Amino acid sequence: MTAVQQALDVSVGAFVDELGRAGIRHVCVCPGSRSTPLAIKLAQADNIKLWMHLDERSAAFFALGLAKTLRAPVALLATSGTAAANFLPAVVEARLARVPLVVLTADRPHELRDVGAPQTIDQLRLYGEHVKWFFDLPEPELSAEHVRLVRTLAGRAVGSAVAEPAGPVHLNWPFREPLVPLPVDSDSPAMWGARADRGPYVAVETGRLVPSPELVERLAAELAAAPRGLIVCGPQDDPELPRAVVALAQATGYPVLADALSGVRTGPHDRSLVIDAYDAFLRDDPTTAVLLPQVVMRVGAPPTSKPLQQLLERAARQIVVDPGGWREPSGLASAVLHVDPRLLCTALATVVPARGPGEWHATWRRINAVARQAIERHLNSETDLSEPKVIAELQPLLPANAVVYAGNSMPVRDLDTFLRTDAAPIRCLSNRGANGIDGVISSALGASAAGARPVVLLIGDVSFYHDLNGLLAARQHHLDLLVVLINNDGGGIFSFLSQAETASVGEHFELLFGTPHGLDFRPFVEGYGGHFARADDWPMFLTAINDGLHQPGLRVIEVQTQRARNVAQHRAIWQTVAAALAPAAVG
Repeated sequence: MTAVQQALDVSVGAFVDELGRAGIRHVCVCPGSRSTPLAIKLAQADNIKLWMHLDERSAAFFALGLAKTLRAPVALLATSGTAAANFLPAVVEARLARVPLVVLTADRPHELRDVGAPQTIDQLRLYGEHVKWFFDLPEPELSAEHVRLVRTLAGRAVGSAVAEPAGPVHLNWPFREPLVPLPVDSDSPAMWGARADRGPYVAVETGRLVPSPELVERLAAELAAAPRGLIVCGPQDDPELPRAVVALAQATGYPVLADALSGVRTGPHDRSLVIDAYDAFLRDDPTTAVLLPQVVMRVGAPPTSKPLQQLLERAARQIVVDPGGWREPSGLASAVLHVDPRLLCTALATVVPARGPGEWHATWRRINAVARQAIERHLNSETDLSEPKVIAELQPLLPANAVVYAGNSMPVRDLDTFLRTDAAPIRCLSNRGANGIDGVISSALGASAAGARPVVLLIGDVSFYHDLNGLLAARQHHLDLLVVLINNDGGGIFSFLSQAETASVGEHFELLFGTPHGLDFRPFVEGYGGHFARADDWPMFLTAINDGLHQPGLRVIEVQTQRARNVAQHRAIWQTVAAALAPAAVG
């Protein structure tokens, strides 16, 4: 078996070496026997940081949060069988959220497939269309041709993962026993194909999609002819986009409706044209009627706010700027431009006739100010703990460059509604590709592993329950994470939906949608070595947040609320805003 083990050493060693040359700096590894060759070589790599995880689903979401925060590709390794299948939820999220992952799965040799061998499933195209590219490697062999192949595949995998639009790729590799590589002599073919200058065997270059001069000129003329326009910034993660968007807004006089996940709502750039309370005031029909735009230019993914999405559906013309793929669920867009949003905004700002802010923007800004003041007055009048007020109380305490990772369902919606525009840069992240509630703890810990400080996770109780295994990474890897756990004992968002008010649902609502669990999360958190605190009032909440922002490790602050009361509190805020937006108040 020496030849097999030498082939493992040469082939897998060259592959891992090439991953490092292609730009992989982090890999999340799960335990298993069949993946031994890759695990050993990855552990031995001096330029790749290995993050060990016991749970495959948590590992995959950790890798996703790490890659998202770093804006760089991350590798992921599982052994054969259902272990690899547990990567699927994060792979789906990565594809839809455009996060570059290089997924590596070990497999049985071909003669053990489809014959009832243990821990063997069909792993060919396991993730279907949820990966950008798939390749089933041949078994390792000791030849120059094979080493050139694996080096090329490593470079191609990383290049494909980061190419626009970014996303996951999958390499499946069968290994024959014995699985432990046997080192060979230093003058062996182990480095066949390696570049002497330590550069990649095949350099894969990707570029940004530059808009043509003709497109820029045509679009500039269209914007110049439409004084009532909007720029909508949905979830996106280009740190240079805010300045480009602001420059275009200043030239056109268009308000910028900035999703909390867009990076445009907070930061040192000029925010005088940024609107931050639209989710509240666009719920008021008389107000929305006077704000219908002639044209909307949308960048980034579809916005979080449903009222904003409904406004876009009523726009005379909607232009979606997206460098790749198709993220336009309404089917009402007039144009989809597959160009880089930052480059297009920058180019347009230099050629569109300067209009500057006028009455159109003044109307938006006046309404926004009235709505924001009404929200703050209402929140200030509340003395009891409430979900809407969590963001308002948290935001002033956050230091510059803090990362807020928001869970789906209510936390990300409240973040979008109640996060105020501010000069302090706050990076807001969320898994909004598939909008799932699974793996969110692990994704936030991945952000912490990327070096972000501090990372604050806003999460609901059901989502927290879904990823309790992910808490182990905090202790195992000595990571810091401050968790604000909103515990309303069930699926709070369903109380806002028609199911809660439909008579035919009736007595089955709690069973099917409310899903109360009655869990006490303290033992779970403390079992994983974390610190747990329950805030019973706002002074306790503020003290716990201040302590958590300055203390290391895993710290969980639970805020207990009631689902029915939460619905009433949100609706009271919308009513307060609508009353403040009466014509006499905003005219």
